Amino acid sequence: MSTLSPEFLLTSFLIIASPGTGALYTIGAGISRGPKGGVLAAFASTLGTVPHMLAAVTGLAALLHTSAVLYEALRYGGVAYLLWMAWQVLRDAGPLRLAEGGPTPSAMQVVAAAVAMNLLNPKLSIFFLAFLPQFIDSSGAHPVTEMLWLSLVFMAMTFAVFAVYGLAAARFRAHVLSRPAVVTALRRIFAAGFAALGLRLALARI
Repeated sequence: MSTLSPEFLLTSFLIIASPGTGALYTIGAGISRGPKGGVLAAFASTLGTVPHMLAAVTGLAALLHTSAVLYEALRYGGVAYLLWMAWQVLRDAGPLRLAEGGPTPSAMQVVAAAVAMNLLNPKLSIFFLAFLPQFIDSSGAHPVTEMLWLSLVFMAMTFAVFAVYGLAAARFRAHVLSRPAVVTALRRIFAAGFAALGLRLALARI
């Protein structure tokens, strides 16, 4: 098992901390469900990266990279899901429901939504296929073990950063939910964010 390089840790942190579906979803869950909801969403968003990391380690990501039909099917599935999430948020339904007094989304709903968002984004598999090998000694005896180790570190960092997002957002929950005008504005902001991420995925190319 190789020593983690500062370059890998810094690059991973910058990638994880940058705005994206996982960060947006975790912040929304922290406001919607409080600290436990924020941490749960952070765990679910991390869990959603597992299939893509395994695809990169086992070589399935390379197949996805060369199969235009499979790639496009996953990509447009992801676009449709993000647009559906935007519509759900705008209607104040689904796992990021902000209004008080109605049914609270279950933990399973929160987890399922986060996993689905990541699972339907083929860019993640291509990203890990291109990202992880840069920090592995190809002449080493166990390159697959090295990729698994780096993947686990990346997942741990993802959970830690997203948990901070979720917990920080939860601190403002009471202030937000007690102000209907703020709730309405925030709902529109989250809906616009998911729609923008869906558009970005729709315009993405391998």
